[in-house]
Amino acid sequence: MRYSILCLLLLLLSCAEEQKQDRQTDEETGTSMYKESHRPQFHFSPDENWMNDPNGLVYHDGVYHLFYQYYPEDIVWGPMHWGHAVSKDLLHWEHKPVSLYPDELGYIFSGSAVYDKDNTSGLGTADNPPLVAVFTYHDPEKEKTGSNDHQTQGIAYSVDGGESWEKYEGNPVIGNEGIRDFRDPKVFWHDETEKWIMLLVAGDRLMIYNSDDLISWNFLSEFGKDRGAHGGVWECPDLFPLKVEPSGETKWVLLISINPGGPNGGSATQYFVGDFDGTAFTSEQQDIKWVDHGADNYAGVTYNHTPDGKRIFIGWMSNWNYAQKTPTQPWRSAMTLPRELSLERPADTYLLKGNPVDNLSDLYKDDGRNIPGPVSDTLVNINGALFDLRFSTTSDHLRFALVNDQNERMVFEFDRSRKEFLIDRSQSGNADFDEQFAQTPHSMPMPVLQDTTEIRLVSDWSSVELFIDGGRFMMTEQMFPNVPFSDLRVESGEIHDLRINLINRIWGDE
Repeated sequence: MRYSILCLLLLLLSCAEEQKQDRQTDEETGTSMYKESHRPQFHFSPDENWMNDPNGLVYHDGVYHLFYQYYPEDIVWGPMHWGHAVSKDLLHWEHKPVSLYPDELGYIFSGSAVYDKDNTSGLGTADNPPLVAVFTYHDPEKEKTGSNDHQTQGIAYSVDGGESWEKYEGNPVIGNEGIRDFRDPKVFWHDETEKWIMLLVAGDRLMIYNSDDLISWNFLSEFGKDRGAHGGVWECPDLFPLKVEPSGETKWVLLISINPGGPNGGSATQYFVGDFDGTAFTSEQQDIKWVDHGADNYAGVTYNHTPDGKRIFIGWMSNWNYAQKTPTQPWRSAMTLPRELSLERPADTYLLKGNPVDNLSDLYKDDGRNIPGPVSDTLVNINGALFDLRFSTTSDHLRFALVNDQNERMVFEFDRSRKEFLIDRSQSGNADFDEQFAQTPHSMPMPVLQDTTEIRLVSDWSSVELFIDGGRFMMTEQMFPNVPFSDLRVESGEIHDLRINLINRIWGDE
């Protein structure tokens, strides 16, 4: 009997290895990879297994690096590694081997990466400066004892452009004196003080440090004890300057993800607008502002060292309420489209805007189709499952839906008098894998409206990303239709200037 079981185990291992080789062959030949049910076709997703937060977003030597929280053994959360992918255009991605593995100090939680061009760390040379990754160590054994010092900060470095990484022998570089949730370092260079700045979240507030060398860190200040949303633990901070439209003044934007406590349940990312002097972040903002009011944009951070200075954001396209139950195999979860962020001040309030990177149009299949309109009470065939729709409306009430031939529908509703936008995914296909996924319509307030409202909807097989009024208002939602949506139904109100662009898939062949 033992022999038979051993043979069976060996056979199963052999089959698993063959499947892995088959997937590798598919990736090399581009014949059938990434065509599983619900697989995103132009968003980044891991080839297999679990993924969550984007990490270490850095541009270096013509390449955009995307690291991410990854568990390579299962499609649910487990001991965290840093997965790795690279791109030259932020659209087409190449998978790389896992970059950082757990070790005796713990799992590798979220963090950031920088190019240490002056070799301040001494981890490279003047002729070959390093990339430096800064991350949280999470010690599960310490956590089991009830200790609150189980999260510390470590660094690793690469002198071959991110292909391989060496952990710093003196880790951790920041210890922990008893803060239970003490993680997610975001590091950037601050020109005015000529220092490296590190942001860390500690429970429900931000802590700021600086350093000359990325190794020795000095505590400077904290922010947020009495500001913003505090319905859950703060995570994944980011801080960066943006010029305000149209005045041209410079303000600093602080991103803080929170779980739970989002505007539509579960996880979401808030932002603050204020000032940073190299020591402290200050803000007069009293209200709570959200980067995205959809249910599925979390832990988003921005790229360091972009070649043109643009502030490019990527978020994890899921929600901790149900992230480990979404109906996908052999992978789980995806990233949002890369978005360029900007800052506007209409009607005495600052609004963080986001739009897909301009070169998304490089994925368009052709010049598109224009329908001047008005379009009302009708079905428009999109003629494809991957698309970018743009249209405008002056209606007081607009209701439209994405539909397929199985009577599945993703419903959108705009009410001008209530200054509100709603998304209902209760009939969007497979929506009962968790009761929180489609429990109620998700809502977004729109406090600043124009007479004509512009709506852009980018749809992949299992997601929609909405950008309204030039990106002033954003919603990101997953959906799992059994057949991709390929029709637009306008049910009330009317739309004008409808433009339809079909999108090519980025993985392998068409």
